[in-house]
Amino acid sequence: MNEKGLEAKLDAAVDPAEMGRWLQQLASEPNHVGSPHDKANADWMAAQFKAFGWDTKIETFYALYPTPISESLELVAGPGAPHKATLTEAPIPGDQPTYTKDALPAYVAYQGDGDVTAPVVYANYGMPEDYLALEKMGVSVKGKIVIARYGGGWRGLKPLLAQMHGAVGAIIYSDPKDDGYATDEVYPKGPQRPPQGFQRGSVADMPIYPGDPLTPGVGATKDAKRLDRKDAKVILKIPCLPIGYGDAQVLLAALDGPVAPANFRGSLPITYHVGGGEAAKIHLAVKSDWSLKPLYDVIATLKGSDEPNDWIVRGNHHDGWVMGASDPLSGMIAELAEAKAMGALVKSGWKPKRTIVYASWDGEEPGLLGSTEWAETHAEELKAKAVVYINSDGNGRGFFRAEGSHAFQHFVNEVSADVKDPETGVSVRDRARARLAVGMSEGGGGGGGNRGANQSPQAKAAANDPSKDIPLGPLGSGSDYSTFLQHLGLPSIDFGYGGEGESGGVYHSLYDDFQHHSRFVDPGFVYDATLARTVGRAVMRLADADLPVQRYADFADTVSTYLDEVKKLADTTRDEARTQARLLAGNAYALASDPTKTHVNPVALAQSPTYDFKPLEAAVAKLKTSAAAFDGALASKGAGLSKAQKVKLDNVVRPLDQSMLRPEGLPGRPWYMNMVYAPGRFTGYGAKTLPGVREAIEERRFDDARKYIGITAQALDAYAAELDKATAVVNGG
Repeated sequence: MNEKGLEAKLDAAVDPAEMGRWLQQLASEPNHVGSPHDKANADWMAAQFKAFGWDTKIETFYALYPTPISESLELVAGPGAPHKATLTEAPIPGDQPTYTKDALPAYVAYQGDGDVTAPVVYANYGMPEDYLALEKMGVSVKGKIVIARYGGGWRGLKPLLAQMHGAVGAIIYSDPKDDGYATDEVYPKGPQRPPQGFQRGSVADMPIYPGDPLTPGVGATKDAKRLDRKDAKVILKIPCLPIGYGDAQVLLAALDGPVAPANFRGSLPITYHVGGGEAAKIHLAVKSDWSLKPLYDVIATLKGSDEPNDWIVRGNHHDGWVMGASDPLSGMIAELAEAKAMGALVKSGWKPKRTIVYASWDGEEPGLLGSTEWAETHAEELKAKAVVYINSDGNGRGFFRAEGSHAFQHFVNEVSADVKDPETGVSVRDRARARLAVGMSEGGGGGGGNRGANQSPQAKAAANDPSKDIPLGPLGSGSDYSTFLQHLGLPSIDFGYGGEGESGGVYHSLYDDFQHHSRFVDPGFVYDATLARTVGRAVMRLADADLPVQRYADFADTVSTYLDEVKKLADTTRDEARTQARLLAGNAYALASDPTKTHVNPVALAQSPTYDFKPLEAAVAKLKTSAAAFDGALASKGAGLSKAQKVKLDNVVRPLDQSMLRPEGLPGRPWYMNMVYAPGRFTGYGAKTLPGVREAIEERRFDDARKYIGITAQALDAYAAELDKATAVVNGG
């Protein structure tokens, strides 16, 4: 059967109603790591994969995963005191009956246990720029408890930065301006967060390394050698808890000190102050069970008929913070639908040429535990066999998006061009392009499409020219692709839909349940089904491709854009320091401030040097030449390659992306070895491209910037050299 015929059968086999029934079962009880239902779901999914015809097993790992023993948060001094925060979420009248017996209370994993009483400082989103603002107001957080609102950056940075600035504790709350009544009706009348809802999550310092904190770089098997907990760099030192905005209002209303700047103000009916004085004090205490917990990774395999040692790996996680209907189970039911459809195709006679490996990961929420431990355990085999890793996570109604390794950009565009959008009837690519074009015309950039790519020259061209591919965004972190891409050097793609369904208001709360997802996120499960049809196509095409689908000129052009950005950043950083020095010399900051309010001049920035980018410029030029040569050779001669040449070519191309790895890794975080893609040290999930150079310039680490210009150039030179080998194979070498 031809490709189109197979894909038509795939589409017909995906049943949204069945997917809804799966979701209702999977999200019927709390699914955090170590919960009874997490294990029950793993067993049930393994049975399903087996029934679909896949060779299936559960691989078990043992990771440090803390769970709360006791916790307390109380306003003990100040207006409104005493006030005890509500650290559990109750079922809401109007929501379906919700099983709460095993639900975690307010908790963030890998905070540092402690018992502290201290004054409070409000730090807005708790990001680096917010601490600069506090510094200018003369407000210190040293010895204080910081309260910060969700948003503006990854959760884990909030207590980490508080700790780095000398705070003794941290509180994170959800302000209604961001995901509560200021944006829409609250649940159950609408999709947004109710006053008692709070966002659980992990605050492990994952930009150092993800996975089990005690086994960095090796799989967390039962007999693995483990660090002492005190030596695990990713575990924070200060206690931290999340709360809802109902309790946050009481705490914030008690603060004294300067009135908060305009950008610090949320939508609570109070005057926001930053605190810093002794008027309001909080008692914060957290005690945890720091034991190993089992992780249950479900691994299902369809063996390839022609190239069984080439693996197409696809994953989604199954653990949640509570019910986890939207995050992550909406993506998990898509994966199950794909697996069922492919199993039926195998029974009707189709055999994938390459081996397909489907994984349902455990422990993603606390820190990408299940995927990282599996990938580290099987690292050498994966580096020898994996062609690509394809990921999904939570899903919802709306627009197609994809991020990933840029050599697969054209492939992703071809796949998305052949999937119909259920709301408009056009292809999901055409609808994504329309949103990109409208967003750019309105000055936005088409948000919700491809994060990090929609302001690039390639995006601007694609917005107005249907013949151009919509660019992929780069991958940072926040889901299970991280270890594959950034530690093992395996190309990765992350797929999803969203932008119209409203899941943010119940994110990581008790209320992310079946009823909320089916009412507000993806009614009828039509976009969950569309995700299955999209990823299923991608997997089947990659499994059956006769020749590499990659177009390396797309990768080279994207890296060239990243280099332009880094060079511009170097100029901007240099200009910022010069401008600030001039303003400080002229006493401009003091003269421009309100003399009735406390003012502190900013700390003088180190003057940035001029960098020699010639090694990196030469490497990018060589990469572009090598990529164009390979793409041209494959387009003109690929169809005529012999079986032996195709095998030889596959052996060169498959490990190609591992050339981006350097053994020294990134400065201060050697686990991350990819010199092109990484999560930012102080962005968390957000991607940093050419990270060794870019972050060193941003943070004024001048020696590191010079060093990593050379190291990154070496990685790109190695990549180009491997491309030249592949071109020689195509040309008959």
